[in-house]
Amino acid sequence: MNQHTRLRLVVIQALVFSLFATLFVRLYYLQVVTGEDYRGRAAAQSVREVVVQPSRGLIVDAQGRPLAANRLIWVVSLDRTLLDRLSDTQRERLLARVGRAVELRPRRIEQRLLTCGDEGAMPGVCWNGSPYQPVPIAEDVPEQAALRILEQPEDYPGVVVDQQSVRAYPSPFGINAAHVLGYLSPITSEELSAAESAGDLSVNGASVVGRAGIEQEYDRWLRGIPGYREVKVDSRGRVLGDDGEVQAQPGDTLVTSLDARVQSVVERQLAATIRTARATVDPVTDRPYVADSGAVVVLEADTGRVVAMASQPTYDPGLWVGGITKRQLARLYSEKAGTPLLGRATQGQFAPGSTWKPFMTAAALTHGYSPDTRLDCSSSFRVGNRDFKNYESGAYGMITFARALEVSCNTFFYRVGYDYWRRYGSDESDVDAKDPLVAEAEAFGFGSETGVDLPGEASGRIADRRWKRAYYRSMKGYYCGIARKPQDARTSDFVYRFATEFCIDGYAYRAGDAANFAIGQGDTIVTPLQLARGYAAIANGGTLYAPRVARAIVAADGTVVRRFAPKVVGRVDLPASVQRYVDTALEGVTRVGTMAWRMGGFPLDEVDIRSKTGSAEVYGKQSTSWVASYSDDYVVVMMVSQGGTGSGTSGPAVRRIWEALYGITGEQVRPADAAIPGVVPPEQLPQFRADGSVLPPAPDPRRRR
Repeated sequence: MNQHTRLRLVVIQALVFSLFATLFVRLYYLQVVTGEDYRGRAAAQSVREVVVQPSRGLIVDAQGRPLAANRLIWVVSLDRTLLDRLSDTQRERLLARVGRAVELRPRRIEQRLLTCGDEGAMPGVCWNGSPYQPVPIAEDVPEQAALRILEQPEDYPGVVVDQQSVRAYPSPFGINAAHVLGYLSPITSEELSAAESAGDLSVNGASVVGRAGIEQEYDRWLRGIPGYREVKVDSRGRVLGDDGEVQAQPGDTLVTSLDARVQSVVERQLAATIRTARATVDPVTDRPYVADSGAVVVLEADTGRVVAMASQPTYDPGLWVGGITKRQLARLYSEKAGTPLLGRATQGQFAPGSTWKPFMTAAALTHGYSPDTRLDCSSSFRVGNRDFKNYESGAYGMITFARALEVSCNTFFYRVGYDYWRRYGSDESDVDAKDPLVAEAEAFGFGSETGVDLPGEASGRIADRRWKRAYYRSMKGYYCGIARKPQDARTSDFVYRFATEFCIDGYAYRAGDAANFAIGQGDTIVTPLQLARGYAAIANGGTLYAPRVARAIVAADGTVVRRFAPKVVGRVDLPASVQRYVDTALEGVTRVGTMAWRMGGFPLDEVDIRSKTGSAEVYGKQSTSWVASYSDDYVVVMMVSQGGTGSGTSGPAVRRIWEALYGITGEQVRPADAAIPGVVPPEQLPQFRADGSVLPPAPDPRRRR
């Protein structure tokens, strides 16, 4: 071997030695220096988190009665990691066997086993949770079927049967309260992505969230915090066993201002009133009243708290538990079924009719008119070339505002509206013209949301000059399109004439608009809740509250997390003398006016009810029935769309609600029978001197007897 060859071998040996030295150093670094770190990473890769859903918080009424709770149901799930170990034939046989047990087709089970986002996955059916936990394929399974699977585990490999908590609505006293409570449905992928981006740890792919009512408004308190169970998996993702658990935190309890007993009375009376109306013939159309919907609102007059709120038609919030069918969902949105999802108390908008007149009275008495003012309550009042008439063309001669409210005289208020239009707004194109009636309506909060803690509230509408100008601009093209073409068989004479006039000067705020506004007709619309809030402001001296359903949030350990105090959102500049005048006039409506025939024998000397009836006319439909009323404690407003006259249709039900609130039987007031414990008439609460003798009752500063 020559010198050159030996040198080459030495170089090769040196290279081999350095490679081995480098490998040894690297192995030492990986196993000794950073070994713990890599062992932790490897362990983490073999451990997966399985979500443990929390129990949703309760919703209770003011007396602690559960309105929304949870119940245990049997759930059948399939472990996909075990299914993957089966042959195709074994898998088909197992799915067929499970399908027979839970009454599902194997194809439907396969659809539920797909992870959302995978090819062929159906939204609303696919699995949106962790890929490492069993997938629920059947919920609320009959106990007999669940036990059969549990007793035969060898026939159901990979099938998991356990009990889980789902939402339940106990319905104390048989109540529904769906539009107040709301409902739950699975979280969407978009909502989940938004929550993850915001760092919200309270939801996951398998969460259900509130979709309406207070379930939605207070969802973040009610839903709790999920827990996590760690499971070991092998390299193929198959579950090997548990490795630890973080307990879920149950949701908080929401205490509401609702009273289940009052809610029960309200719902029964509303349903009965609608049934009665549908069996009553409308003398105008000679057909039974349609009575397609209705609502009742009961508020605390001095706080704005919601005591009861009902809407018809309604729905069962439990339909969503376990999944709602397409047919069921279509019915809830169906106009033919009355759109049951629409809560008429907060989302329904209707012309207020004569229940509007107390607010117009307040406006007039603070803008030039006085309690001594007398105007002619004639059978009709001509504006331009049109006669505006009284109900059934009644006439009462020269009367005051108080008497005009008692007999609900339209022509009296037509004159008021026309007078202001003539004084301040006869220039039809002036959108900034002064209008005391519009200003007063806005001061009472009409035309804007009340701020109630329920989602989706409607704002109503004040049909003033600005609104009419905006409406003209938005509809000019449509109506001018009709007017510029020859009238065809599909267009009625009324529509064609209206379109022609609208196209020319539909923007103009005419004297007829002002007259209609003064009696709550025309294009002005309100929600029943807005009207109740307005009457509460009359009752309490001018304070506008944001109506509240929630009273407090209570943690699972009993700690009060948050209290919801009454929220003042405005004050009506209403002189005390005007408030007393309107209050006394509305007392007269109950005692000798349009509501008197429905209140015969009611103990008004002990429980003083002030009220106003209304029958709002709607083009192409039957009249909307209204009764708005209040006492020193509460406000009760009832509305039945296409239901007829105010006192005729809604009067009996409103009386029965008042009887329930104060425990009235016949002419007797029995506080022990009151729906809400402790509710007694102010007159029955004596005040004592230091020597024990009874003081005479003090006069109520808000009222004039």
